[in-house]
Amino acid sequence: MRESLLTITAIVSLLLLASTRAQAVEPVIRDMEKAANDFIDSLSKELAARTFLPMETEGERTNWHFVPITGERKGVDLKDLDKAQEARLTALLRTGLSASGYNKVENIKALENVLFHLENSDHRDSELYYISIFGKPSSEDAWGWRFEGHHLSLNYTIVDGRLLSLTPNFWGANPAKVLSGPSKGLRALTSEEDLARSFLMSLSDKQRKQAIVSDKAPRDIYSSDDPRVYPISNYGIAATKLNDRQRNGLAAVIDVYLSNMPPPVARERYEKLMGAGMDQITFTWAGSPGIGKAHYYRIQGPTFLIEYDNIQNNANHIHAVWRDFNGDFGRDILWEHHKNAH
Repeated sequence: MRESLLTITAIVSLLLLASTRAQAVEPVIRDMEKAANDFIDSLSKELAARTFLPMETEGERTNWHFVPITGERKGVDLKDLDKAQEARLTALLRTGLSASGYNKVENIKALENVLFHLENSDHRDSELYYISIFGKPSSEDAWGWRFEGHHLSLNYTIVDGRLLSLTPNFWGANPAKVLSGPSKGLRALTSEEDLARSFLMSLSDKQRKQAIVSDKAPRDIYSSDDPRVYPISNYGIAATKLNDRQRNGLAAVIDVYLSNMPPPVARERYEKLMGAGMDQITFTWAGSPGIGKAHYYRIQGPTFLIEYDNIQNNANHIHAVWRDFNGDFGRDILWEHHKNAH
């Protein structure tokens, strides 16, 4: 078991950028705080009033969605920003994402234009994405922000300028693969699907029977948009049952989700994951292994849950999310903050 754990450690470390070893999360948070304040300074009083929301443990901050809700989301949408304000919002987004993560956001937004032409529906709009800021961005207290719209919900919590939570972290794609038009062939979430299937197919017949718990995929991810998430059944195959090559494959799937984050944050997330025991991670698949067929998978450890499905629209519609059992919306961080403050 110790040998297996060391192998996984080495593999994931190689997948993350080597420069992250010398970096810390604090500079990312400083950049994020500055970018948030620069954005706020660019807003009118009316827009600022809509953007600012209370920093509560529960409430609107945990009222997250990934469906195309119009007129119900709090915050300010892209339609109401001028070019200078949108540029400052882009700068804020880039502090919370890797370069590949930011490109993924842009591709998901672009799919709204594809859906508009396919459906001729007004609620398909690449500018219906909202920014909300909770509390005042400051290194002296707790604050957070959310960027959200159809198939995208990025949630950040910062406490005392030194701790960071990035969950729930939701990504979706409809169509998963654009079949016609100017964007034909676009796949916003390619690796989330392809690497997981490659890992599944790397298993022996016996292992695959253990990993595939049902030949029918569920209707959607089990965690949905619930404010809290809890461990799901850990049926499937455990990391301890894999050989070195297979552990490489599982590590690569996990890295797809880590690599959406800024590299220093991804490194910290990885170390937290390892500290909780990566040897306890399980991989579960439901549905068909075949390309173009409905399927679902999850990767679950003691502290986190990754869920993915491609079921709707003839298996051409992806939902993918990273959740933390205690850390969503920074609950564990805020608990420590409030305990130490009193």
